[in-house]
Amino acid sequence: MKLSSRGHYGLRAMVYLAKPKNNQPIPLRQIAADEKIPEAFLEQIFVDLRKAGLVKSVRGPKGGYRLVDSPEKIVVGNIVRVLEGTMNIVDCMEDNDGNCCDKNEDCSTKIVWEKLRTTMATVLDGMKLSDLVLGEKTMIDTL
Repeated sequence: MKLSSRGHYGLRAMVYLAKPKNNQPIPLRQIAADEKIPEAFLEQIFVDLRKAGLVKSVRGPKGGYRLVDSPEKIVVGNIVRVLEGTMNIVDCMEDNDGNCCDKNEDCSTKIVWEKLRTTMATVLDGMKLSDLVLGEKTMIDTL
């Protein structure tokens, strides 16, 4: 299982925006260059981040993007969900009415996928963007 480039790049870009820079908007081309992310791909990612209310765009010669909230208020799990969708590991976990397969009621592996989803959500929802900026090793050490 892997996080897609979309989630990886998007989270890196959000950390970049969260670093102290006098709260000035940052152009995408600067983020793309500094983080070595294709600018066209980053534009697509930022459309979704903006629609989700995580970033806002500022037009004009000194325009760019900035975070809507402080990094202390932005949950990493929310960023990942915007860019990756649900945290379901297998397709059958997406099906809310239980009709994905004939084994749903007595699935012998369902508990594994539910536990994994819950654990991932706990880790990602337990981190704020500010934790990533600060590089909080204590959070990683406690997992």
